[in-house]
Amino acid sequence: MNALAPILSEPLFRLGATSVTLGHVLALGAAVVVLLLIALGAALRNAARARAAAAAEAAEHAREAEARMAEITRTQAEMQGRMASIAEVFGSRQSELNKSISERLDAMTGRIGQTMSEQTKSTHESLTKLQERLAVIDTAQSNIQSLAGQVVQLQHILSNKQTRGAFGQSRMETIVADGLPHGAYEFQATLSNGTRPDCLVRMPNDTPSLVIDAKFPLESWNAMRQAAENDNAEAHKQAVQSFRRDIEVHIRAIADKYLITGETQDTAFMFVPSESIFAGIHEDFEALVQKAHRSRIVIVSPSLLMLSIQVIQAVLKDARMREQAHLIQGEVIRLMEDVGRLDDRVRKLQTHFIQANKDIDLILTSSDKISKRSQKIEALEFGGGESDADGPEPKKDAERVAESRTGSLRLRVVDGED
Repeated sequence: MNALAPILSEPLFRLGATSVTLGHVLALGAAVVVLLLIALGAALRNAARARAAAAAEAAEHAREAEARMAEITRTQAEMQGRMASIAEVFGSRQSELNKSISERLDAMTGRIGQTMSEQTKSTHESLTKLQERLAVIDTAQSNIQSLAGQVVQLQHILSNKQTRGAFGQSRMETIVADGLPHGAYEFQATLSNGTRPDCLVRMPNDTPSLVIDAKFPLESWNAMRQAAENDNAEAHKQAVQSFRRDIEVHIRAIADKYLITGETQDTAFMFVPSESIFAGIHEDFEALVQKAHRSRIVIVSPSLLMLSIQVIQAVLKDARMREQAHLIQGEVIRLMEDVGRLDDRVRKLQTHFIQANKDIDLILTSSDKISKRSQKIEALEFGGGESDADGPEPKKDAERVAESRTGSLRLRVVDGED
């Protein structure tokens, strides 16, 4: 201890004027340890009290938890009962709902099946009609294709001058042959001047024939239309002049070659094989139409030629009627004689009928008198006081008297007495 004293008293450091030794440090550490022990004890005591309070509180919580668990168990039992009743109600409701849904599904299935069958039937009918219409469309398409081929063929025909003239000639010949009887016309006949018109219609009563020309120039007309479509004013002007010149030349040729005094009519027909060309000429070339009229040339379209042929047919029919007028008059006279004989015979038959009616009236008068006299005979009463056993004999006598009188009446009727 004494050996440690110097060590404990030896200063370690200074704090201001005070020297701090190892002893001071140890004493301070011991004091600190004591203070720590005291604080630890207090803390232990506080912890024990806290644990006791916590245990008490835990016990209280446990009791409350047990009470709550009991309440929860009771509530759970009640809930299970309610859930069972709810499940039972839900089960019954679900069965009813399933039954109702099944019935509705069956009805809906039936309606859907019926609707589908009706829709199938309607679809089948629509498809059938569609097939029919498609067949009609196919037929129309084939007709259109055929017509297109014919139009192309017609275009080729009209592009050639010779075939175009033959086309106009054939249309004119068809119209004339359909409207006039055979022998009333002649195609490509030769006139006295050696010319050959396209058609020569024989007029009645030895009058001059009518000439129809079908060689209409279409080159300049087509050139004019082509220039108008291409919007070429210069070419259109030249085509118009060329068309006007060709028509004037054609009109002059018809008038010079086919108008022969005493052999042909003083008017000839210039046939135009198209209604559109005819309308275009009358609309845009009025001067040419007037010039043709002054030259006694009539420009006719297919419809006008058909109308003219019908008029000629009526004239020919009237001429034939006039030629056969004396035959018709003789037949009418003989018909009137037959009607007169028929009238005489009808009058004789009427006389016989009147006499027969008179005879029937006389017979009816006689039969009425006979009936009246028989009624008088039936009204006679034969008395005399005879017994009932002798009753039938007078009746027999009455019948004999009636028969004798009836016989006398019959004799009178036979003799013609009333």
